[in-house]
Amino acid sequence: MERLNEISKFIKKFSLGFACVFLILFLFRLAYSYAIGSESQNVSQEQGSSTNFDYGRKNYASEKFYSPQDAKLTLSSSQKYEKVAAISSKTSEFEEDEKKIRKNVEDAKGVIQYEQRSGLAGRRTLQLGIGVNPDGFDSMVESIQKIGVIDSISVNKTDKTNEYKDITATRISLEKSKAGLLSLKGRNGKIEELISLEKEILEIEGKIQDLGVKLGEFDQENEFCTIKFTLKETGAVSGGFVTFLKKCKISLEWTIKYGLFFFFLYSFAAVGAWISWFLGTRILDYLKAKGIL
Repeated sequence: MERLNEISKFIKKFSLGFACVFLILFLFRLAYSYAIGSESQNVSQEQGSSTNFDYGRKNYASEKFYSPQDAKLTLSSSQKYEKVAAISSKTSEFEEDEKKIRKNVEDAKGVIQYEQRSGLAGRRTLQLGIGVNPDGFDSMVESIQKIGVIDSISVNKTDKTNEYKDITATRISLEKSKAGLLSLKGRNGKIEELISLEKEILEIEGKIQDLGVKLGEFDQENEFCTIKFTLKETGAVSGGFVTFLKKCKISLEWTIKYGLFFFFLYSFAAVGAWISWFLGTRILDYLKAKGIL
């Protein structure tokens, strides 16, 4: 009976100790979740969002500048350039901030050229490719920075003047080649030669059309600068008690996972210690009974 009481006391002490350790682990994980913020903030945006995303559309703008040749004459030239701002913001008020960005685009008379939405409520991501007039580019970038909490921002300007000149020169060269080939169509020749000539003319026309599309992107009527804006939702949809329960759930799952590992480790050590204690007391009792001790 005495042995049973000792075993019962040992089990109670072990259970109390394990419960205390489990509670400490749970409270530690819960405090950690509040220290680092919302769980959705620490997810590396499963939607795979990228700040400087590519959506295929290219916007180019022109800028006039003057190079003085002498005291009386100035030469006007035009620079073609691409200006892109990549801005990423985090917000816990996703819907309200989405309305703000759309209002900013409308006020700046910009154009939303690309839009992608992804993620579930609480972890949503909105990507917008915005074309804005070069004159309103800086003010638009400044106003966007007031939406949510800025995570990153970069503004890059690339000179495209030489590229524009190369495309123009190539198109002029192709048009001359086409004119030369068309002049040959009226001459007599073999059917095979005429068919080959027609194919070559069609091929050149296709290249001229492709270059025409590229030159159209540089047209002053289509002049825009690009703003790539990414809005990531980081706050939980529900606050207060619901958020607390979610954190408790996550903390409990974490504690059970690592608590079980601790339980098996501690149980192995405890069983080993109990067996050692049990055998030790048996041996002592035996030695005492034999009068050795």
